[in-house]
Amino acid sequence: MITDSETNFLYLADSLKKEKYSDFLTRFKIVLEENSIPYDFLSSTKDIWAVDYMPIQISAVRFVKFDYNPDYLQNKTQRKTISDGDSICKTTGRTAKQSKLIVDGGNVIRSTDKIIMCDKVFKENSNLSEKELIKQLKDDFEIEKLYFVPWDKSDYIGHADGMVRFVDSNTVVINDYSREKPEYQRAFRMALHNAGLDWKEIPYNPYDNKPYTSARGIYLNYLQMEKTIIVPTFQREKEDEEAITKLREIFKGKNIIKLESNVIADRGGILNCITWNIRTDKEKNGR
Repeated sequence: MITDSETNFLYLADSLKKEKYSDFLTRFKIVLEENSIPYDFLSSTKDIWAVDYMPIQISAVRFVKFDYNPDYLQNKTQRKTISDGDSICKTTGRTAKQSKLIVDGGNVIRSTDKIIMCDKVFKENSNLSEKELIKQLKDDFEIEKLYFVPWDKSDYIGHADGMVRFVDSNTVVINDYSREKPEYQRAFRMALHNAGLDWKEIPYNPYDNKPYTSARGIYLNYLQMEKTIIVPTFQREKEDEEAITKLREIFKGKNIIKLESNVIADRGGILNCITWNIRTDKEKNGR
């Protein structure tokens, strides 16, 4: 399994070129270029959330593509925003094995030999038994170690990339959930314990956001690549610096960069959500 820390090329949705994102995109491109991160744009996208509709990279040449048909995009207007990840992938010169399962890429958190998902995936594939779904996911991902964290139903999207990220195969970063309901805190930590994982906490404070769907305060939704981690910040000076300091302690030797991301966060996602980062040894169109 190709991990985020092994990726060396970045794709962004061409939807990010819209005027309302222009300042953010300019600053993002400067950060990428200053840190020698090659990137390009995916064409014909219908929304900015590239990670969700693009394939998961299994090896240097193998990808698996899931059905991007989330339950939160089912009314007539929202369905028009569903991008065709298969055709977009082909424009990059890549093909992917097609799975029949409904899975958003933002709900797939990878180490070299493990995957963590939010258990909302069971609701999205309710036509299958739990046993059948787990077997199919393991086959699609080509792994044996698959773990689930509980869905906080106040988050209708249910993506694990705002909940947990791998440091290495045995350790994860999680949110400081100390303000969450005690029963949810226990269930979440028990899931990690049962998976044999240690964890480290970083700041988490989306509680006073307006609108409530804003992702401001969710530092965990960073972009991680081979040498660099780009962390979203929210013009909350003390909290931003605490998050950056914690991540520098956790990811020693990594280049930790901050990027103010409020305009993206207010759409409900942040840096991992808007990126498709892969491992490649050659890229014709890269900058």
